[in-house]
Amino acid sequence: MIRQQIRIANTSDGVRLAWSRVGSGPTLLKAANWLTHLQYDWESPVWRHWMDFLAGHFSFVRYDERGCGMSDWQADDVSEDNWLNDLECVADAAGIDEPAILLGVSQGAVTVIRYAVEHPERVSKLILYGGYGLGWGKRGGREDEHFFAVLEMIRLGWGHDNPVFRQAFTSRFLPDGTHEQIDWFNELCRRTVSPEQAVPLLEARGDVDIRHLLDRVRVPTLVLHARNDQVVPFSEGQRLASEIPGAHFVELDSRNHVLQADEPAWREFKQAVLDFTGVAADDAATPTDRLSARERQIFSVLAQGATNKEIARTLHISEKTVRNHLTNVYRKLGVHSRAQAIVKAARVEPASQV
Repeated sequence: MIRQQIRIANTSDGVRLAWSRVGSGPTLLKAANWLTHLQYDWESPVWRHWMDFLAGHFSFVRYDERGCGMSDWQADDVSEDNWLNDLECVADAAGIDEPAILLGVSQGAVTVIRYAVEHPERVSKLILYGGYGLGWGKRGGREDEHFFAVLEMIRLGWGHDNPVFRQAFTSRFLPDGTHEQIDWFNELCRRTVSPEQAVPLLEARGDVDIRHLLDRVRVPTLVLHARNDQVVPFSEGQRLASEIPGAHFVELDSRNHVLQADEPAWREFKQAVLDFTGVAADDAATPTDRLSARERQIFSVLAQGATNKEIARTLHISEKTVRNHLTNVYRKLGVHSRAQAIVKAARVEPASQV
């Protein structure tokens, strides 16, 4: 049974950071990135497979950045100046006293690179996915123009029920996402950050420039980047891999900034991470790793003893769709009946707050 522990850490400037630990195995500490929610992410068709994979193979520690999620929404300063201090605060609160694997996704790459330079003795390996060393506001060109337009749209309509303003931003994260995934990401935006904080959070990402630190990284580093990433240019991943000494580089065939469970690039990402960290594919692996996002949703409701009709009503789909998905669930989990599936579901109960 995977259970998530959520705690609150207090930074030196009085900001409350929500952090969690889940799973077992080597410690993997993930830096915060754009708009997360420690509890809501487990329900999502966008991030759930990331949670399952990382918690299934590592002692997985993560946190919501200041200004969003379950952390303090009233933080006065959400600039890059605090990113390293906040990661240090969470690492200390979690009692991580052995060299840990650090994961930086997107903006999080900036934070873990700074941490690795400042505390090389506390880092065993560095994993950077979709990361960058130069923020959008310093790259120039059409990308610059797009983000300034998005900033203005956020100022005008982030808090409104009409998602069209948030959609201009969201569609770049998941250009190949389903309607369900896009709608969920839009809802995540509304749930995790206030209109007042959305603009400074995005502006902070534009001001980044850590190019001078890259050749100072002295820990084994894996860089992964989607070739057609719509949020962070592929050239930024190449920059990290070429300027960090000895870094390994993996090109992924995807347009999504957040890799999705049903695309081959996600399988390549998982295998590359397992190979790099030396964790065997079957070490603490969860059965739900083999399920699609929709199948995991159905599996989760099934665990509560729901009938097909109740599952359909909960997920707003037809009973025929439920039956078809359950057939695939049974096959992938190696069970032959509903009763066996419920027993297996109980053994891998989705993470819940302690």
